[in-house]
Amino acid sequence: MRVLENLGPKKVYYYFEEICRIPHGSGNLDGISSYLAQFAKDRGLFHIRDASNNVIIIKEASAGYESVPPIILQGHMDMVAVKKNDCDIDLEKDPLRLKVDGDFIYAEGTSLGGDDGIAVAYILAILDSGDIAHPRIEAVITTDEETGMEGATAIDLSMLKAKRMLNIDSEEEGILLTSCAGGMRTDCHIPVTTETSDGGIFLKVSVRGLLGGHSGTEINKEHANAIKLLGITLQQIRRKVPFQLAEISGGEKDNAIPREAAAVVCLAADKKEDFIAELNRIEAEEKNEKKSKEKNLCIKVEGVERNATVVFEDDSTDRVLSFLVLVPNGVVAMSADIDGLVETSLNVGILKTCDNEVVASSAIRSAIETAKHKVNLQLETLTGIFGGYTETHGEYPGWQFDPDSKLRADMVRIYKEMFGKDVQVEALHAGLECGIMISKIPGLDCVSFGPDIFDIHTTEERLSISSTARMWEYLLEVLRQKEE
Repeated sequence: MRVLENLGPKKVYYYFEEICRIPHGSGNLDGISSYLAQFAKDRGLFHIRDASNNVIIIKEASAGYESVPPIILQGHMDMVAVKKNDCDIDLEKDPLRLKVDGDFIYAEGTSLGGDDGIAVAYILAILDSGDIAHPRIEAVITTDEETGMEGATAIDLSMLKAKRMLNIDSEEEGILLTSCAGGMRTDCHIPVTTETSDGGIFLKVSVRGLLGGHSGTEINKEHANAIKLLGITLQQIRRKVPFQLAEISGGEKDNAIPREAAAVVCLAADKKEDFIAELNRIEAEEKNEKKSKEKNLCIKVEGVERNATVVFEDDSTDRVLSFLVLVPNGVVAMSADIDGLVETSLNVGILKTCDNEVVASSAIRSAIETAKHKVNLQLETLTGIFGGYTETHGEYPGWQFDPDSKLRADMVRIYKEMFGKDVQVEALHAGLECGIMISKIPGLDCVSFGPDIFDIHTTEERLSISSTARMWEYLLEVLRQKEE
């Protein structure tokens, strides 16, 4: 019994459910890549599966469309795989538990992966059809988009013929994306030295209940960052109650605003009540400051039993907390050219305690390449002040607006004809693979679109059933166009 079998378009939801049965979080893509390659083999379609698990599938034009210029249909196969603390699913091995609630599909206890599973489902439904009119289809399904677009960076597109591309990686119906920010990842390594505790008790401080969200599309909403909030909270407490860090961590993905973070601290037993009182005061203060943005904010403390008695030395505790207080986070600059568009930002998305260091991983985004590197310089300088070093990876270019895009003009016209209203043409403060694709196929004409998906990269992610159907019909109408 399939959960989605009564939904339409049937083939789209069939393949979406197939995808959700295969674990496909970033970095865990052998299974889904194998599935896509086998799909092509079973249908006698030319395909390439490369060393990075990217898959290209070619389907020749349907009858009457042989002279229409070919088109690339592009999406990524990986998802941001996150789950609730009480969820027993192993996202490395288990299928998602799909549920339908009114107009929405969601996954019980986990993210859904509508970003970008619905693109893959659309593409497979077209490739599997015998009655959809279309030009030559060059399907490009990439890997690890969510962790730095490594698949798109590695893929060889030299065998493709198309000079136009539909990127199906937008999450808001009625909007065509025609440019995006570039980005990079920066890991800040803060050195720590440890010692054996000379007594005292251990407490665990947790920040929970935050909204989180996508670090590109939702950074302008100023959702609280659990890692920053934890660091600021502990630094305030330490000014009045001495303690030492034993470990500190938070977040799951550098491109998701962290919803939770936690630290274990060691302090004298007779200071416990003072510590708790100060924490409660700060929690009340933060709830008041953020009452309109973070209604479920929670900062809690609990006792914890530890066999290990290793703690950070005082200087290291100061170093880590001072770094977390000072590290920039959130919107850095707004665009002077496009009203309401974030131009430059960064998100401190992951914090880990490793051997002899604490590592903070941030996602930097900017529509301006030089601005992106200046933010990275800030992180390098700040980390150096605290005796550490940075590593950068996953850099990708932005996608510059093309005022002469014929594909965009066609899609604007088609949308108005189908839905009786104008589509919005926008830039995006998030990463899309279009910039990388254009660097590999000069002159490539790109547009990004997709159905409504809410709260992507979180356990509250929801895919609109009705929007998915409308954008499916829109996609088919774009493919039906014979204008050369």
